[in-house]
Amino acid sequence: MKKLIFLSIVIIAFGFSSPSYKIAVLKYYGGGDWYSNPTALNNLILFCNENLGTNIDRKYDIVDVGSTDIFNYPFVHMTGHGNVIFSTEESENLRKYLIGGGFLHIDDNYGMDKFVRPEMKKIFAESEFVELPYSHPIYHQTYDFNNGLPKVHEHDAKPSQGFGLFHEGRMVVFYSYESDLGDGWEDAEVHNDSPEIRLKALKMGANIIDFVFSNQN
Repeated sequence: MKKLIFLSIVIIAFGFSSPSYKIAVLKYYGGGDWYSNPTALNNLILFCNENLGTNIDRKYDIVDVGSTDIFNYPFVHMTGHGNVIFSTEESENLRKYLIGGGFLHIDDNYGMDKFVRPEMKKIFAESEFVELPYSHPIYHQTYDFNNGLPKVHEHDAKPSQGFGLFHEGRMVVFYSYESDLGDGWEDAEVHNDSPEIRLKALKMGANIIDFVFSNQN
């Protein structure tokens, strides 16, 4: 039933006269700043509505990782700099959401990697993050990124990487690492990134949204 809800949302998403639908930021516990980049999703939503023809509500929601409300959202975005802790109940809830047709985008805002990986292992003990090849469709939806994720901020001067977590052949989590896409989505004056960098970040974000709504099954 929950999967049918997601499929209905996908069908609605690309209708010309469809009602608006919503996406959300994931609220988690452990001390990490899940609330960072508060203007990011607003700008990504606007970009997608203007360039992809989507009809996403301009106001995103905040959803608790353990809440059944999460099943109302086909796309949930997670970010932060620090610690992440999922309780057993939260892990089970997030697993049901993802298996049921939901999608989680994790964007490491720097310092999150060592915390989020073991927590995701609680949810999918049977699966590992796999680095996606540059040929993966998520890099070639509306916009082509022949070298993978754009580099928005330097962090540890490592190359940006995109990882996928798969369940029964479907990618249920996309993890952007050493890229900082969310910073690139924020209002221009927040980080003073160049227009070129911000546009690349928004285009990659649009690819993620496009991939999610094109591949729900």
